Amino acid sequence: MTVKIARIEDLPAQHEDRHQGFEFIRRQFVRRGEAESTLVGIYEIPPGKAAYPYHYHLKDEETFFILRGEGTLRTPQGERSVRAGDLLFFPAGSEGAHQLLNTGSEDLVYIDFDVIHDLDAALYPDSGKIGLWGKGVNRVYPMDANVDYYSGE
Repeated sequence: MTVKIARIEDLPAQHEDRHQGFEFIRRQFVRRGEAESTLVGIYEIPPGKAAYPYHYHLKDEETFFILRGEGTLRTPQGERSVRAGDLLFFPAGSEGAHQLLNTGSEDLVYIDFDVIHDLDAALYPDSGKIGLWGKGVNRVYPMDANVDYYSGE
């Protein structure tokens, strides 16, 4: 990959609105596969919505920079208000669990900088799920689903 320069408004917008309470527009700047260990996207979350459920990654780390709006950030330490100009870092592991909810009256817009690995797992404590991402895998499973190691062999 060479140096990449773009204006946010020129990046294609992908709208996701598949479940009540969750909605966003994502503009991907650095996509999976374009760089070795980085993803960069710009998210716009409408009032009253979140982009994703409360979760944490086992390997990947995330940093958000809030460009516009305000919201409530949920972490293992509780909830706190965040607003434009705030930088948020989420380490890998349960201590980095997070969810960002737009509690303002305008779109909450932030840049999401991710340090990624070939394969990562995300855990969803509220719903008891695990998601596997990377290397052609993009799946979510219930945590209590278990098969014997040699099942199907």
